[in-house]
Amino acid sequence: MYAVIKTGGKQVRVVEGQEIYVEKLDVEADDTYEFTEVLMIGGEKPVIGTPVVEGAKVVAKVVKHGRGKKIIVFKYKVRKKYRKKQGHRQAYTKLVIEKIVA
Repeated sequence: MYAVIKTGGKQVRVVEGQEIYVEKLDVEADDTYEFTEVLMIGGEKPVIGTPVVEGAKVVAKVVKHGRGKKIIVFKYKVRKKYRKKQGHRQAYTKLVIEKIVA
């Protein structure tokens, strides 16, 4: 059985036991977090929400928080002596999906 959840403005397909990286959540490490915005439950009989599946939730355990690799944002304009270099590291939360409740 799998589920499609909505988190951080994105949709993520998850199964039990899977590790996922999502946008940073406001939860301490080793706590549990429940996703209540379940868009779809799949398996033998798929259930598609309008827009969410009523009574469904996905329970996940927070493993750690971190920051991704640095990406470089470089802007420049030809023949105008304009150059701007900027770095960015996106914050994330690593989760392990414990169970899907339909």
